[in-house]
Amino acid sequence: MRRPTDSSDRPSRLSIFLRRQKRLLRPLLLVLVLLGLGVGCVTAFRHFGSDPRFAPLRGRIINMLPLRITEIDVTGCVLTSEPSLQQALGVRTGDFILGFSVAAARERIDALPFVDHSVVERHLPGTIIIHLFERRPFAVWQNHGHFMLIDREGNQVRDQGMTGKDAEAFMQLPLVVGPDANTAAAALIDELSAQPEVRSHVVAASRVGQRRWNLTLRNGTTVLLPEGQEVAALKRLAQLQENIKILDRPVIAIDMRLPDRLIVREAPPAPNDNTDRDRGDTPPQADPTGDQDPSAPWLSSPQTGPRRRRA
Repeated sequence: MRRPTDSSDRPSRLSIFLRRQKRLLRPLLLVLVLLGLGVGCVTAFRHFGSDPRFAPLRGRIINMLPLRITEIDVTGCVLTSEPSLQQALGVRTGDFILGFSVAAARERIDALPFVDHSVVERHLPGTIIIHLFERRPFAVWQNHGHFMLIDREGNQVRDQGMTGKDAEAFMQLPLVVGPDANTAAAALIDELSAQPEVRSHVVAASRVGQRRWNLTLRNGTTVLLPEGQEVAALKRLAQLQENIKILDRPVIAIDMRLPDRLIVREAPPAPNDNTDRDRGDTPPQADPTGDQDPSAPWLSSPQTGPRRRRA
């Protein structure tokens, strides 16, 4: 015989639900506890990492960690100095390799004066590889009194003030002068390189009228090259140097602008030399090419009365 049941003894719906979901609530509470512990650890770690009072302790902990940098391999480094590269890299042998930021190091290295771009790699357990692609200075460009290094395309190569070791290297580079000499320099320098006997005498090349070149030799002689005919003129000049050593002679200018003749201007006679006047030499006429070049004032100054010799 069943006893009558009291409705007040029945469990509530909430208690029944909680009993049914007990297996799910326990993992959920565990996740919440772990999440709280993780947030606390991160907060404490940030405080620990930024507080200078804990710097010695941080250093000891890092030194106890494995995966140290054992090798730094660098390729393509010619003009970039080792101290500047080391400073931009930001780590040394023995540092913790996992604390090394590849992206940050690459950004700092790319900002160095002679670096066009770089490739930085981290190879575990302890190797860092750096490939440098430098912008090689091709010449020194003088424009409006300012000197700057340029690459083969005529773009400026950032320098460190052209002092010290860098300046010694830059003194070996050819000097080009003029508004567009930077973009036209590569073709001329290549043509000069094909005539090494001529190039060894050249110290500077000046762009005239943005269309042709004047060469300045070590002895002060100016060579006036024809427009668009530099290759033929340099070959002819090399032949004359081989035959009569024309580049070693103490002359003021060698005019090669006319294809059928070579005009050489010698130094003017001394004030007490009356040879030219006694011989009745006539002053030179106006420049037959119509190129009134400021580097050759004798072409437009007939009163100076220099002698011309046709070779």
